[in-house]
Amino acid sequence: MTDNQLIISIIPARGGSKGLPDKNILPLLGHPLIAYSIRASLACPLINRTIVSTDSESIAAIARQYGAEVPFMRPAELALDFSTDIEVFTHALQWLRDNEKYLPDTILHLRPTSPIRFLPDIEKCIRALQANPSADSLRAVTPSPITPFKMWWLKGDDLPMEPLLTAENIKEPYNEPRQKLPQTYWQTGTLDMMRRQTLLDKKSMTGEFVLPYVIDNRYVADIDDQDSFDRAAAIIRHTNCVKFDD
Repeated sequence: MTDNQLIISIIPARGGSKGLPDKNILPLLGHPLIAYSIRASLACPLINRTIVSTDSESIAAIARQYGAEVPFMRPAELALDFSTDIEVFTHALQWLRDNEKYLPDTILHLRPTSPIRFLPDIEKCIRALQANPSADSLRAVTPSPITPFKMWWLKGDDLPMEPLLTAENIKEPYNEPRQKLPQTYWQTGTLDMMRRQTLLDKKSMTGEFVLPYVIDNRYVADIDDQDSFDRAAAIIRHTNCVKFDD
């Protein structure tokens, strides 16, 4: 625990998956995909509780087998294709408040589909948010592999395109060499953190003040198909990220 703060992780894992069926429990190097997020949370001594939010009894059983808590089942209406993170996390915090009189100070969002994590990164993120009381949240980001300054909005086949972004003091960034454009970052899904007040009072997963935590894009995996699943397996096999010994 950090500065007497209650810190929990919530691992959301619904049963339905269109791109890669049952991806949250597919075996990745011999263990269900969700087990890697559970193991990362349990390995961090700063995290008080590891909670899985799911609508699936089979996912719940596997989560418990690997040491996570499943104190509630997620309502079916919060496990649809277009259900939002804020709905899922608000439900979890309200359930803990109403049924256990338990309110964490800090919540980690550990997506099962981003299984590659390093324990020092998790600890650094927790301490960074606690050291910045003005911050509402923290997100892991990595340098964008493609610059959005060369991207466009398409409004119709017969209408002119519009640039996605403008850049200060650069008239036409889409015509400039990449090296002259501002560096941008994309959120990886590896680790998000927020304060309880951000979720319940500001009704947001981020709030206004979002701290960055930059990670190496060599270790980024966002699993949504077989190719990304296989890529994650290759990375895990050859790095010292949180994983299983067998």
